[in-house]
Amino acid sequence: MDPSSPWSSFAHDPRDPAYAALRASDRDRDVVHGVLDEAYADGRLDLEELDERRAAAAAARTLGDLPPLVGDLVPTVPAVRPPATDLARATPETIHELAVAAWRRDLREAVATFLVPSVICLVIWAVVMFGGFFWPAFVMLGTGANLLQTLLRRDDIVADHARKLEKKQARALRPKEDGA
Repeated sequence: MDPSSPWSSFAHDPRDPAYAALRASDRDRDVVHGVLDEAYADGRLDLEELDERRAAAAAARTLGDLPPLVGDLVPTVPAVRPPATDLARATPETIHELAVAAWRRDLREAVATFLVPSVICLVIWAVVMFGGFFWPAFVMLGTGANLLQTLLRRDDIVADHARKLEKKQARALRPKEDGA
């Protein structure tokens, strides 16, 4: 375990106040024990301090009880979330990037929707009636139409995704009503 970044080993970051009140699991306590053992092996803790902290970790009930046990051994400052992950603080450029990413997901889905049935039908046709009527063309035309539309309407689809993201952003920025 990298002693400088044990926080990614937790299911929920115990430094985050939103998770501090959650009950700690055995796995969470094991992460702290691992950090303490490494600190003892490095000579940063003596045996008495190791035993005290291990006992405190074993007795910890919530995730919030764990960071103070290793606070002087590893950085405890929570990582700051980038604005791109928080839609309320997203810039127009970020919203456009998210919309383009959504179009790319749509394109991948359209390609898969074209390829999977087309390949299945081609295999069936090749095994059952090779050289006969090429009926898989109907499947390929039907599923290919969606793929072609996704490719040709890129700007419209991106703009539509951007509008949806802007609406979500506006809802996130709207003040909460007290009675709701």
